[in-house]
Amino acid sequence: MMPSRGGVLLTMLALMLLVLAGTPARGQEQIFPFPVSVFELDNGLKVVGVDYDSPGIVAYYTVVRTGSRNEVEEGFSGYAHFFEHMMFRGTEKYPTEVYNEIVKRLGADSNAFTTADWTAYHTVASADALETIIDIESDRFLNLSYSVEDYRTEAGAILGEYNLNFSNPVSLLRERLHQLAFTTHPYRHTTIGLLDDIRAMPQHYDYSLQFYDRYYRPNNCVIVVVGDFEQADLERLVTQYYGDWESGSFEPSIPVEPPQMEARADAVTWPNPTLPLMMIGYHAPAFLDDAIDMPALDVLSQLLFSQNAPLFRRLYLRDQVVDLLSGGAVDQRDPPLFEIIVRITKPDQTDVVRDAILSEIERFKTEPVDAEVLAETKSAMRYSFARGLNSPGPIAETLGHYLQLTGDPDTVNRVYEQYDAVTASDIRRVANDYFAETNRTVVVLTEERP
Repeated sequence: MMPSRGGVLLTMLALMLLVLAGTPARGQEQIFPFPVSVFELDNGLKVVGVDYDSPGIVAYYTVVRTGSRNEVEEGFSGYAHFFEHMMFRGTEKYPTEVYNEIVKRLGADSNAFTTADWTAYHTVASADALETIIDIESDRFLNLSYSVEDYRTEAGAILGEYNLNFSNPVSLLRERLHQLAFTTHPYRHTTIGLLDDIRAMPQHYDYSLQFYDRYYRPNNCVIVVVGDFEQADLERLVTQYYGDWESGSFEPSIPVEPPQMEARADAVTWPNPTLPLMMIGYHAPAFLDDAIDMPALDVLSQLLFSQNAPLFRRLYLRDQVVDLLSGGAVDQRDPPLFEIIVRITKPDQTDVVRDAILSEIERFKTEPVDAEVLAETKSAMRYSFARGLNSPGPIAETLGHYLQLTGDPDTVNRVYEQYDAVTASDIRRVANDYFAETNRTVVVLTEERP
């Protein structure tokens, strides 16, 4: 799941929910408490507005339902992330320098990010700048243009970013985990792409135009606006500025990852001093808002790896053999990995740490979760999520996360109904279903020795 976590008393949760929802219910009010409006243009562009009390401030997110998952052609990874860069290259109407000057003049916070499943372009600014934001954002989505020289310059910048990212051993570790755990699905490569593909990127200008033409279409995008705006003005301005954007019909053929039928393991080395790192991956279910498995696994991740969990207290606090321990699965449109990462402070204890993690997982396959612990864990997760909905930007990003998964803003409420319904038997069942040895991939990174 997307929400951040944290422990808190159940009474605090109850008070928070009363403030948010305003009326008592069966104890679990809708988690997303703000009024939402939805309208759609004839070209398929969906616009979601959230009425939130932030006088003078508005957040404007453009959600593109495309990420590295869409990079299905061999040799062409990294293009979703590449377009996160290229979209700041400007148009004929607003060249790069002019676009940047407008954003600066507005005092806006503007940026973008890319994940495996989606790309988001976001701006938080003064509410009276809404038309200007819509003007410059619609222009780059409808009229992006760049020369071969601009393209090659940005491709070189991507290589620099790759090298920077991979100066961290965790990047190498995670890349190897995905290459080993996935044999078919594009989740096999990480979002930034594979090094050989990035090196070849400057030669593929024509492919970049094709990627833009395929995915930067109104029917593949959702606009999320949160804060101080008038609904009638929003509808008028979006229709005015985006109405001529032509819809597309391309549908990628995403290969299905076959079930993993045997345990996999590998070891990698790092050329500089580092403590041992270990990642363990299990194939997990894709996001669904009407099934219990993913929420149950997310609750289980808290029972296993939160700072209140017995495993954390043993390895981190008592034995002090790790200084990093976490695990969980991110909501994704196709089955992701439930990833566990641990850094071992005593290199000779690597096997001991691995065995302790696997032993704790096995315990949840047979021992029922204490009812009070389960209730407190779910309450803490719910409260932490609600507490994060505290300003236009986080609200827009949260809603955008669920919209890229299903296109439906009510998804967030439906999935939290599933969270509320998770039982001890659900926890035990998903532990058995997904944490099988044959579904496990382990990669260990150690310092390279002479």
